[in-house]
Amino acid sequence: MTDKQKNNAAAGTGAGNESIQYVTVVIGGQLFGLKISQVHDALVPESVTRVPLAPPEVQGVLNLRGRIVTAINMRRRLLPPLEGDQTMMVVGIEYKGESYGLVIDTVGEVLTLPVSSREPNPTNLDQRCAEISAGVHRLEGQLMVILDVERLLGAMMNEPLAA
Repeated sequence: MTDKQKNNAAAGTGAGNESIQYVTVVIGGQLFGLKISQVHDALVPESVTRVPLAPPEVQGVLNLRGRIVTAINMRRRLLPPLEGDQTMMVVGIEYKGESYGLVIDTVGEVLTLPVSSREPNPTNLDQRCAEISAGVHRLEGQLMVILDVERLLGAMMNEPLAA
């Protein structure tokens, strides 16, 4: 898919239908969606270098195709950590010209969903998820929370949210 196609799909301006594409990821058994236009890579990193005095959700830095990027452990950000070694997957994203790697459990598939099926966050959505969510899509048997990269990284950088 070309960058123009990704942007069109993400903006809902595809071939006459209002749809948006998401890369799905799983964190602690919960399905999340990232707009496909925000995702640059998905990989299993060779290593992560810890950063002294970093916040707990910052796992460290890693080499993402020749660039040093901050690795943010989404499980630590959203859920209690698991004991023992877990296979680590990283989804590469950009925010304000900087590259970041979101450490997740697994990468799923690309879903094309109608813009009209997006709903506001349910009132019973966990507060940690609600803080970084741009809404939800109800899928067969599960709820996909839309990750809002600006809210996620803006909150970590102590930036005010745009109204």
